[in-house]
Amino acid sequence: MSFIETIKERARVANKTIVLPEGMTSRTWVAADKILKENIAELIILATPEMVDEYSQRVDVSRARIIDPNTSPDLPKYIDEFVELRKAKGMTPEEAKRLLTSDFMYFACMMVKCGDADGVVSGACHSSANTLRPSLQILKTKPGAKLVSAFFLMIVPNCEYGADGTFVFSDCGLEQNPTPEKLAHIAIDSADTFRLLVQQEPLVALLSHSTKGSAKHPDVDKVVEAVKIAHEVAPDLKLDGELQTDAAIVPEVAMYKAPGSPVAGKANVLVFPDLDAGNVGYKLVQRLAKAEAYGPITQGLAGAVNDLSRGCNADDIVGVVAITAVQAQALDEEKRAITAKKVIF
Repeated sequence: MSFIETIKERARVANKTIVLPEGMTSRTWVAADKILKENIAELIILATPEMVDEYSQRVDVSRARIIDPNTSPDLPKYIDEFVELRKAKGMTPEEAKRLLTSDFMYFACMMVKCGDADGVVSGACHSSANTLRPSLQILKTKPGAKLVSAFFLMIVPNCEYGADGTFVFSDCGLEQNPTPEKLAHIAIDSADTFRLLVQQEPLVALLSHSTKGSAKHPDVDKVVEAVKIAHEVAPDLKLDGELQTDAAIVPEVAMYKAPGSPVAGKANVLVFPDLDAGNVGYKLVQRLAKAEAYGPITQGLAGAVNDLSRGCNADDIVGVVAITAVQAQALDEEKRAITAKKVIF
């Protein structure tokens, strides 16, 4: 069974409700048809009647709940909750209503916040900033998380490297130029993500244009410091750097460039030094190696909210919905564990 089919099967077992707030594109409706036929998740689609008429032709979404935020009976509840969440920032009922009814991503995030849905997938029609801003404002970081970052799950066909061609690339969507501390926590969170989604041991490489001191530059120093911090925070994690990409994934190169490294030559989690490198890197692999690229997928949020590339197709949306359902299940288990711990103590 392929990786994404395994994820779909796990999503079926989780049986989560995912919101698709972009009813203004036919890709959402085609994806919804496939998701419902494959029983991957329950769906809520946010759309006006005009959107439904224009974009939902020739698909069967009869099992989905279609909600127009403008006329939803839950709108007053979401307005009140939104004002309470953002009152320190000057949020008023009038502004809350405007945002919830003009930018459906805000409405979707409030559904998750209020327990009316388990996750959100958006971004086919909107930038990453427009997708992630509402989730950061409404859901915020989960307990214990230092930051929110974004990764791509890369599935490279006919690839001997990584986990049979499966990698996590991070951060490729959110942190522009992370500090050493942030880079360390991105690496640790990405390892946890790999373990959750791929269900194999993460082997984390912090990438650079240098391998083990082969070049001197402040950019290299940042990665070296991040590795040191990560080792202090997560001493049992198999993590190393600074490593050039070939040293990180090719065993023959690793033998010469990084002998003795527990990660070099077999890394499956690649942590880029900044957003430029991460974005360029994943797109090169996606286009030149014809890899499946799912994301940007977030980690560190208190809710399962994920982004899409604006160049995505319906199958990409299906895959990210499945991943989001698996993440939502994991978040539920974390919350139950925290509640149980509080009861014990």
